[in-house]
This record gives sequence, structure tokens and C-alpha cells, in this order.
Amino acid sequence: MAQFSVYANQNTATSDQFPYLLNIQNDLLSALQTCVVVPLTAANHAGYRAMNRLTPLLTVQGSQYLMLTPQLAGIAKRELGEEIENLAEARLEIIAAMDFLLSGV
Repeated sequence: MAQFSVYANQNTATSDQFPYLLNIQNDLLSALQTCVVVPLTAANHAGYRAMNRLTPLLTVQGSQYLMLTPQLAGIAKRELGEEIENLAEARLEIIAAMDFLLSGV
């Protein structure tokens, strides 16, 4: 499970609203049975608006999604399926969102 990997949300109760989960946990913690993920929602999803630093736009399979940083959660790795895509190219935006959530900077 590489950092910044994207997975389809397997939870049928939330997958319509949050179709993807982004793994933000560092690879050094790969021995853990859990990982920290951030849900992604379609950029045009009603009720959400982009806050550039906190909820950056990310492209997954050619479509844009908001990274809902304030909704990060821990999840058992066994609940994630196959990696769909890796967003390492958006590393700076993802880490900036995490920094803004934690430090306000």
C-alpha cells in the first residue's frame, strides 16, 4: 500500500457520496494493520465547495474530486481493494492540505 494510493470505497453506505479513498499514511508504517485515508467526492457534488488549501482538487481516472481533508479516518487495510491510481504527483497539494488542517498554515 503506497502512500497517495487511491482505492474504490467498498462501503455501500457511503460509496455514492465518497467513491474513492486516498491513503495518506507514510510507507514507513506499512507494518500497521490500519491506514489513514481521506475520502474523495466528485468536485461538482452538491453540498461541498472547494477550499483551495484544505480541500484541493485531485484528478482520479480523468475526473476531478475534492479531497475532504477534515473527514480523514483510520481504516483496516483489509477493507481496501485494489489500488486504482497513485496520486504521488499531487504530493505537494495533499501534504499542504494536511499541514493546513493540523497547523493552520
